[in-house]
Amino acid sequence: MAKATTPADLTITPRDVRFGRGTRLGRYWLNDDPIATAFYNALSVTFPKGEAYFCESVKAFRDGTPPKLHAEIQAFVKQEVIHSREHVAFNRHVTAQGYDVTLLERHVDEALALTKGRHPIGNLAATMALEHFTAMLAHELIANPRHLAGGEAQAAGLWQWHAAEEIEHKGVAYDTWLHATRDWSRWRRWKVKSLVMLITTWKFFQGRRKGMLELLRQDGMTGPKVWAKLAWYAFGRPGMARKVAGVWFSYFLPGFHPWKHDDRSLIALAESEYEDALLPDARRLQAA
Repeated sequence: MAKATTPADLTITPRDVRFGRGTRLGRYWLNDDPIATAFYNALSVTFPKGEAYFCESVKAFRDGTPPKLHAEIQAFVKQEVIHSREHVAFNRHVTAQGYDVTLLERHVDEALALTKGRHPIGNLAATMALEHFTAMLAHELIANPRHLAGGEAQAAGLWQWHAAEEIEHKGVAYDTWLHATRDWSRWRRWKVKSLVMLITTWKFFQGRRKGMLELLRQDGMTGPKVWAKLAWYAFGRPGMARKVAGVWFSYFLPGFHPWKHDDRSLIALAESEYEDALLPDARRLQAA
């Protein structure tokens, strides 16, 4: 069986688009559901600083990479910078609803502080693991319309656009890792990436849980019933955590590569959705 690699004909394209300018989102912009809204709001708060970390982690190993990978790193960084800008704008909508995100931002700062002084290869391994997370979530978000069903167009469009680009650049951090560790044994490479993924998974779920609970607390929602609703949202319906479990596990298998499953068809599907959010008036005129 041929070894999985990033498709030779893949082009990573930064899409410089803007969402939600001049509009005001509802407090529960996703289907009037506080649990679902809290998930995306809490996740968005982590993105500006988190994606800056991703960029620096990958750029640390950019020099000396093959020309194709070098160009993909450049495009990856451009995409992530635009993502950060759009989530800064989205997060203004969150705070405009009266949410205090200070605690959520402090959790991000504390997590990033743990990386200070770490060998750059450790930061790259963490970035690679988190990029696998974002690619898993992106695939499920686009493939299963239930996740954003009933969401306000500008907010849902933002998440669809972001998901499409996460799929498109899902192999960049991994390919950078393969290049940076090209002199390592297969055992050492697997051991380090697997350990980092386990730690990252624990921290990812803990971070999202704390963030959602904090936002829901500010809505007056606390206690065991809320915890049960969070668990059902993650593992029941729509069940994002349950549905990505198999793909998460594949990370530990021999021969893993993000592009072992080519899901580029989802990119075009997402584009058709978020373009409707960006150009509603133009779309209506064309249809008339």
